[in-house]
Amino acid sequence: MSLGTIDSGSQIKLHFALRLADGQEVDSTFDKDAAELKVGDGNLPEGFEECLIGLTTGDRKTFTVPPEKAFGQPNPQNVQEMKRSSFPLDMPLSSGLMVSFADAQGAELPGVVSNIEGEWVTVNFNHPLAGKELHFEVQILEVQNAD
Repeated sequence: MSLGTIDSGSQIKLHFALRLADGQEVDSTFDKDAAELKVGDGNLPEGFEECLIGLTTGDRKTFTVPPEKAFGQPNPQNVQEMKRSSFPLDMPLSSGLMVSFADAQGAELPGVVSNIEGEWVTVNFNHPLAGKELHFEVQILEVQNAD
């Protein structure tokens, strides 16, 4: 087991819990296998990585990440009105339904149906955690540095 200090490029193994400001738990690994991730690979919110830098094996810490350093603020342009005919006829649409489209580059673009009115369906393509302050609890199990 390595006692390295977390830096950009570190491969780390940790337990984490992600909660919203009201205490609602969004995700947690404390009751299952630990998460393994690489700091600086672009897969984690910037504010989460910044809080990990400098921690070492055995550290347990809680921190808060503002929306601007997590998933950003919701963008009104990411809420789209679409004709009902844009969806498969046999798709039962309801508010809260997660739908997926392909963007111009063919990448998957998930959205959530927020309203249905007559022939119009409102789909929100903002990240579900956009605009939310995130509360993390971490327990660092292992740190391996690139050097």
